[in-house]
Formats: sequence, C-alpha cells, structure tokens
Amino acid sequence: MEYTTLGDTGLDVSRICLGCMSFGDVDWRPWTLDEEEGIELVERALELGVNFFDTANMYSNGGSERVLGKALEGHRDEAVVATKGYFQMDEDNPNSGGLSRKAIEQELENSLDRLGMETVDLYQIHRYDDDTPIETTLRALDDAVRRGKARYVGASSMWAHQFAEALHTAERLGLEQFVTMQNHYNLVYREEEREMLPYCQKQGIGVIPWSPMARGYLTRPHEDVQATTRGESEEYLYEHPYMEGGGPAVNERVQELAEEKGVKMAQIALSWLFHKDWVDAPIVGTSSVEHLEDAVEALDIDLSESDVEWLEEPYEPVPVSGHD
Repeated sequence: MEYTTLGDTGLDVSRICLGCMSFGDVDWRPWTLDEEEGIELVERALELGVNFFDTANMYSNGGSERVLGKALEGHRDEAVVATKGYFQMDEDNPNSGGLSRKAIEQELENSLDRLGMETVDLYQIHRYDDDTPIETTLRALDDAVRRGKARYVGASSMWAHQFAEALHTAERLGLEQFVTMQNHYNLVYREEEREMLPYCQKQGIGVIPWSPMARGYLTRPHEDVQATTRGESEEYLYEHPYMEGGGPAVNERVQELAEEKGVKMAQIALSWLFHKDWVDAPIVGTSSVEHLEDAVEALDIDLSESDVEWLEEPYEPVPVSGHD
C-alpha cells in the first residue's frame, strides 16, 4: 500500500479509500452486502494496508455506518473514518436533513452512535444546502470539532464558487475550514478540472473523488454494462452523462489499453486517477474482495504521459452532474 498526506492536514491515509456505500441492507439497493460480507471486506482492506474508510448516514439508512463500526472494532486507532450528513433520514422529520445546526448536531450524534465511536476523523457535508446560511453550517461544524465529535470537516460536490465562499467565510470568522473535497471525477466525467480541482490544489485541500470508475461504466465494455446486477438496477448510473459526448470512445480506449497491459479496465481507470497530482485517494466502492485486491494492484500500474493523453483525448464537455 502507498500512503499520502490528506491535503494540508498532516493526516496520513492510504492512496485508496474504501467506500462503504455497498454495506447494509439489500432492501436499500440490490447489490448491497450484508453485515458478514461487509466485515469480511473491511478486514481484507486492513490486511492490504487500507486505513481510510468513507461512509454516510444515508447509505442503507444508517446500515453502512453500523457495519463499518462493527468491522473496525479493535482497529479504531489505525483507521481514518469519514462519514457524511445532509440527506433527509426520516421522511416524517424535515429536520433530519439539511445543514441547519439542529440537523448537523443530531445527525452527527446519530452517526457516532451507529459507528460506535466518540469521534469521527472526518465529518463531511454531503451536499451544499441552499436553504441554510453557510455561516450557520460552519459554526455548527466548528462546534462539533471543539466538542471532540469530529477531528476535521470536509465538503462534497458543489460549485467552486460555493466552496470558495465557504473557505473565505470560515477564515473571516475564525472557524474550522473544510480540509477535503469529495467530488465527482473520473475518466468520463472531468468537468471538475475547470475550476474545483485547480482551486483545491491551490488551497491545499485534500481531494477524494467519488465514482472513480463511473459506477461501473469504466470496468467493462460499454455494451456490457447492463449485464451486471448493478447495471440493471442502478438508476443513478443513467443520471450521469457517462455515455454522452466522448464517453463510449474513452471506454473503448480503456479497454484497449487494459488488454495491451494485461490488466483489467477498472485498474486502468484507477491508475489514471493515481497519476493525477491533485487527487489524494479515490473512493473505491466494491462488493467483492477480488475487486478490492484489483484496486490495490492498480497502484503498481505505470501509465506514460502519452498513455494518459491518449485516454483523455476523446473526452468532450458534458453537463455538470452530481451536485444534487
């Protein structure tokens, strides 16, 4: 395993962050792992040197946090645990979502209870809340850090101007600043390269992209994507513009380069991210130990500058996706 410093935090994390969206309850998503399978995956990740784990309160309606917490019993000190809040957890309680002080305080406490932890290493806002002044959200997050409920705070997909305003506001008010950005970024969705990623690099923000393999679109030939359980059932795959513009051509080049190097398509897609200086640790969500091991092996794949340019060349601008 390789390790890197997460932004300017001084915190050392594995170059792979294990995304735990797949843990919990099959009633939430058909491809979700049960508790035993989730624990097995975490244990193998620890054996492989992965020390960075990302979850959220809304994954399996809290089930993911419970599984991760149980899997990390006895390993808490060596793990860097991140979770998120924003999406409404109880349809009958509008204050179970959003980024008001009440929502942040109660949902962070609920997350800690499910994780079985007194403190989470990184607490992230899952999305931007247009209905709550950013000052209110930042003050609540600052208090969470001061009370020892979270060590760092981070953000996820939003417009660059919103993130810049949040950083400036925190600096002006003397509050805890966001230290990470978890944004949507992969070979077939590169709109973040326009503003967000250069801004994060300039500000020393840790970048931990979600959907590094485009919800499976970059793991197999595009005509075969629907042949998987997730491809058949994952409605969110088709909300993203992976198949628009140059997406299919990029997919074909990933396939061709993988065949040339004798590796898997997913490993090429991941290796491309590892070669991006502004990326600290892609969030790799997987439902099998084999795929996790493949992801770790991708760290050893060397791409030349010409390989990277060739993979990127067919890309065309697509609509911004993932901010809501």
